[in-house]
Amino acid sequence: MALIRKVDCVRLYVPDLEAGLSFYRDRLGHELIWRTATAAGLRLPESEAELLLQTEDQRREVDLLVDSADEAAAFIEQAGGKVIVPPFDIQIGRCVILADPWGNPLVLLDASKGLLKTDADGNVIGNINP
Repeated sequence: MALIRKVDCVRLYVPDLEAGLSFYRDRLGHELIWRTATAAGLRLPESEAELLLQTEDQRREVDLLVDSADEAAAFIEQAGGKVIVPPFDIQIGRCVILADPWGNPLVLLDASKGLLKTDADGNVIGNINP
């Protein structure tokens, strides 16, 4: 069985979340799934992956979903990869940043704490228990 389950999100930096939403949601037509003060998840209609706009980190990245970030880190390290940032907590579970043997970054996360729970306007109000 493959370690990486699917693409969770394509993460993009925007300096102003409202301006980012104006472009990606209002002009390009991507539906808002959820939002916080510093980030918003938008639907990619032919995929389970999200387009994630955020204002806190200028790096662009692809986040990949695994069953367990901690176990994936150990497995990839054993297979010849390198841990760049050890596993840490995120709202939906755990995340780890690794590099493959050629230096390609791998951002792996799990949803062990449950997916985001939102109100009718898409504002994040907690987690849906796994």
